[in-house]
Amino acid sequence: MKRWRTDGFAQRCLVAAALAVAPVTGGAHEVCAQSQAPPAPTFSRAALDRIADTIRDEVATGKIPGAILLIQQHGKPVYFESFGLRDPETRQPMTPDTIFQIYSMSKAVTSVAAMMLVDDGKLSLDDPVSKYIRSFADAKVGVDISDEAGKYPLKLEPLKRPITIRDLLRHTSGITYGFFGEAAVTKLYGNPQLYAGDFDNAEFADRIAILPLADQPATRWNYGHSTDVLGRVVEVVSGQTLFQFEKQRLFDPLGMTDTEYHVADEAKRPRIAGAFPVDRFRVAGVRDPTLPRRWESGGAGLVSTAGDYARFLQMLLNGGRLDGKQYLKPETVALMTSDQIGPETGIIHDPFYFPGPSSGFGLGFAVRTSPPPNTTWPLGEYRWDGAGGSFYFVDPVDDMLVVFMVAAPTQGGRIQLTLKTMMYEALGKGLRKD
Repeated sequence: MKRWRTDGFAQRCLVAAALAVAPVTGGAHEVCAQSQAPPAPTFSRAALDRIADTIRDEVATGKIPGAILLIQQHGKPVYFESFGLRDPETRQPMTPDTIFQIYSMSKAVTSVAAMMLVDDGKLSLDDPVSKYIRSFADAKVGVDISDEAGKYPLKLEPLKRPITIRDLLRHTSGITYGFFGEAAVTKLYGNPQLYAGDFDNAEFADRIAILPLADQPATRWNYGHSTDVLGRVVEVVSGQTLFQFEKQRLFDPLGMTDTEYHVADEAKRPRIAGAFPVDRFRVAGVRDPTLPRRWESGGAGLVSTAGDYARFLQMLLNGGRLDGKQYLKPETVALMTSDQIGPETGIIHDPFYFPGPSSGFGLGFAVRTSPPPNTTWPLGEYRWDGAGGSFYFVDPVDDMLVVFMVAAPTQGGRIQLTLKTMMYEALGKGLRKD
């Protein structure tokens, strides 16, 4: 889930405690690029040092307990360093194998899992969701007809066309979240009963299906539980749980040994990143990562490491291929990472359009469609982030990917913009705005 645009906006709260810095370098997964890339600008040592100094200052001034930054270019890490503390309570230093709750960075993984089934010929983007989850056959749209007394009655209207798999992937299903906005439909999605008990993906999808949609399908980009519903579609089509499918088709072959829906191995639990008290919150329904539960939230439930996630992103940057194994067709990756909600579609971008004014949205990712003012940031960059503050972006023009891991929800959006601006300034692609 998200509380800021993916290019970042300043967040609140400074924490008054200066922490010692404990940088650690090395240990990133090294991978070979699968195709020859055109020459691209690279980072100077001085530029990398400036970026590192900025992160160290975030730690030293008590804004974040610690972080990990991995910059990978031409298939190899050019910078991989750990800063500060893994957990302010234990005061253990941050290390490259620290495990983070990645929240909405889970969405990219679930989207890839679904597109693998499309590549297999078992799923079509234009299939109605109700083909796989019958409860969606009765979905309705909630139209707010609030009166002057502040009542919030909803008029339920039938769908003009079914929700499709494509709608789930590009967030045009009408399914929303309950943590932003004041609309009557939004408040229904914010009901704590939606997350009550130890439910599985099937039950959660059925709970979503009985809620009214915020919009007719394919009319508005609306951020919400679409990817959680998509995870249930993956289960129905594959005959496996979401984790079983992802483990078999992605995590094990990619070597993502620390990516899962809860940290099952007790020996790994001391490696989980902790936050300052002000940042210890839980996204609705997503609990302590040491606690097993039946719900495997394809939209927000994964834990991972910087190295694991970089393996996943390098596969995408390589056109769906890594270490001699093809995971997705190149044309499938190209489709996923191109704008699917451009002006020609008529899809509305409202005030809660988190990708921001210079980006569209593909099938699982925000996609850069124009450079921000005063920059030459490359088109085609794709990205997303998580409510814990971590973020990633993939830049095919410069043959580069970046993973930043942190447990600081109130600081992540601000840091994301600062660091990305510095990186592109170092590559000669824009003026610093921080």
